[in-house]
Amino acid sequence: MARLPAGIRFIISFSRDQWYRAFIFILTFLLYASFHLSRKPISIVKGELHKYCTAWDEADVRFSSQSSKAGSVAPHQLPDNETDCGWAPFDKDNYQQLLGALDYSFLCAYAVGMYLSGIIGERLPIRYYLTFGMLASGAFTALFGLGYFYNIHSFGFYVVTQVINGLVQTTGWPSVVTCLGNWFGKGRRGLIMGVWNSHTSVGNILGSLIAGYWVSTCWGLSFVVPGAIVAAMGIVCFLFLIEHPKDVRCSSTLVTHSKAYENGTSRLRLQKQILKSEKHRPLDPEMQCLLLSDGKGAVHANHMVILPGDSGSGTAAISFTGALKIPGVIEFSLCLLFAKLVSYTFLFWLPLYITNVDHLDAKKAGELSTLFDVGGIFGGILAGVISDRLEKRASTCGLMLLLAAPTLYIFSTVSRMGLEATVAMLLLSGALVSGPYALITTAVSADLGTHKSLKGNAHALSTVTAIIDGTGSVGAALGPLLAGLISPSGWSNVFYMLMFADACALLFLIRLIHKELSCPGSATGGQVPFKEQ
Repeated sequence: MARLPAGIRFIISFSRDQWYRAFIFILTFLLYASFHLSRKPISIVKGELHKYCTAWDEADVRFSSQSSKAGSVAPHQLPDNETDCGWAPFDKDNYQQLLGALDYSFLCAYAVGMYLSGIIGERLPIRYYLTFGMLASGAFTALFGLGYFYNIHSFGFYVVTQVINGLVQTTGWPSVVTCLGNWFGKGRRGLIMGVWNSHTSVGNILGSLIAGYWVSTCWGLSFVVPGAIVAAMGIVCFLFLIEHPKDVRCSSTLVTHSKAYENGTSRLRLQKQILKSEKHRPLDPEMQCLLLSDGKGAVHANHMVILPGDSGSGTAAISFTGALKIPGVIEFSLCLLFAKLVSYTFLFWLPLYITNVDHLDAKKAGELSTLFDVGGIFGGILAGVISDRLEKRASTCGLMLLLAAPTLYIFSTVSRMGLEATVAMLLLSGALVSGPYALITTAVSADLGTHKSLKGNAHALSTVTAIIDGTGSVGAALGPLLAGLISPSGWSNVFYMLMFADACALLFLIRLIHKELSCPGSATGGQVPFKEQ
């Protein structure tokens, strides 16, 4: 018999379950990367919506304005953009406040909608819920760009489009994190989700490159093309997303404890014995250390909502109040509020900052800003690896936040020294700023959503994820807004604001870091052990 080709041997070396998990990993990665791809264009187009034209002769500007009124040249078709000061109403002196309001309208709607999205997501099929959100998000992202083609200059039009887009995009994060949590266990969760969370940076990079390609010639396409991509991925989601391993008869993550039993029947029998013994076993010292100071352990039954299951039995979905009672949820949520404030300020204002400081056009500034996201990829993976190795999530976040504050100050200083210094500091700042943000929104959220106090109720994951990310989104809304208000007084003041926010994020982790150090072997701020017991 001939030897099998190397490629076939590689394929059959993995089990059916492993191939399904790899498929879900890649699919959810691409789905959420497309969400971030559609958020990036607004930051790239800012430099085109308002242009500096004070250097041109005022008589030429007046003549061009009169020609435009006469109908000879459309506002967005001026030759070579020589006298185009921007796109009304963003061509006025208060353009920074107006652009900041666009960011704030999207992010504020996102923050408010996120609290509801997780609760709704628990009660609906993930595939349908996520598909609806992606199709709607694609439509409203493209609608913003249609303002260019239909010559729309109403500020209200752009604000309303941003608000609705922010609301529908809240369907994404709780859905993909819940789906990934269903497929992957706690072992090496930091590394797996650290790699997976690079979809944020990948989406930002692709969004910057796609939007930058058309920003100087036809900025409407900078929104229409990403919108079409998100909608197309929504169709892919509907056709291929598998919510839970049991839907394709793959092994559940609950039965991955024993390596000595490879036979599925023996493994299932062993798992049943373990579950029965767990009911009568007293709390171990680690669990006692994890509980709140008032001694309350499991989430009370009053905070559970029973939903009909596939087999006729009820499944419990945790309430909003019940999710808040899980140890660590409040602390990590408040930490993420300030961490996201810093991250999203960079996301929405970095290209314009580079344009002002390094005097580059909108396209080149957008391309250069992708280095921040490249650094974010390595930062997220590094945070996951370190937290897995040390089994200390809060301490890992705290260390990176501690290093981020002086790095931001150095960035604000050396970025004015030239392009080379800007490149180096973008990579370093991206790693330190995005590392804690990535770890909290992925591994920490999944850990807390499967906390011991829930006694195996996996349906809390969507709500816990939504609470943490929703609180973080409040900071994401405040950061760009504050940047828009503060930047007229100088970019240095914006960086002082970011350093203060970084210090506040670290402050909320101090209690959890203390718990980790005083309870050896515990993780997630003394909340969840990561090695399967």
